[in-house]
Amino acid sequence: MAAMLRIGTAGWAYPHWNGIVYPKAGVHPLQVLSAQFDAIEVNSSFYQPLKPEVVKLWIKKVETNPRFRFTAKLHQRFTHNRVLDEVEVRTFKDGVLPMLHAKKLGALLMQFPWSFKFTAENREFFIKLRRAFGEFPLVAEMRHSSWMAEEAIGTFLDYRVGFCNIDQPEYTRAMPPTAFLTTEVGYVRLHGRNPQNSLGAFDRSAPRVRQHDYLYTDAELTEWAKRIERISQFAESTFVIFNNDASAKSVVNALELQAMVKDVRPVAPRELRRRFPVELEKFGRQAAEQQLLFSAA
Repeated sequence: MAAMLRIGTAGWAYPHWNGIVYPKAGVHPLQVLSAQFDAIEVNSSFYQPLKPEVVKLWIKKVETNPRFRFTAKLHQRFTHNRVLDEVEVRTFKDGVLPMLHAKKLGALLMQFPWSFKFTAENREFFIKLRRAFGEFPLVAEMRHSSWMAEEAIGTFLDYRVGFCNIDQPEYTRAMPPTAFLTTEVGYVRLHGRNPQNSLGAFDRSAPRVRQHDYLYTDAELTEWAKRIERISQFAESTFVIFNNDASAKSVVNALELQAMVKDVRPVAPRELRRRFPVELEKFGRQAAEQQLLFSAA
């Protein structure tokens, strides 16, 4: 399971991580995070197409970790506005293709809103979108529980779209925690359980940092570790992405889960350890040296 499992964070360009996760200057964020994790989800692609030359630079920044893979979110024009303009599709593909060609793309994520319920019309659009991006490994995140219906899961299977298992706050007809696998790619996104981050109807006037302010407990991570193990038993590769970026809690939880399921404890950034001394007690330099000695024995 550990060999096929990659854990990481949703995004990295957060000003509130400066000085906590990243040194003040001199090192690119991707160099820092690729030393800690084997995956990162690109979330900027949800808002604007990626520039191929920038993506090629990102690939160079993570080259010291051969296991590292990016995943990327499909632009909201396709999933939320349901616009499939040929030029826009081509432009978006051009930005992601460098990752695909470099074998650094684990999956392309179609993140749909809660309002995208399982209906005949939405099923047809889902299929149309899959065909538009047929050359990519696709995963879809559905936030409405109607997509748990047998026919809906059958659509995932028939059109080879991975099912994104999510953790989110409870609200009306919210997708509950699942452990579904519909292609060779397993995918899990953990959004936190802050009620202000209800993915179907949260207060859009609230600051994003406050919406994503949640730290998973040991018991909650253990609960997800069991689901992830079930998924990973049959997947060729599995991605687990934390989206609770407030105060860099996604980094903390990703480190904790990685230690739990892969028994890997890299040295966490010093300031992050200072702010989360209990959670990151075993992620200091001394603990890492002891782990190396134990592994070599």
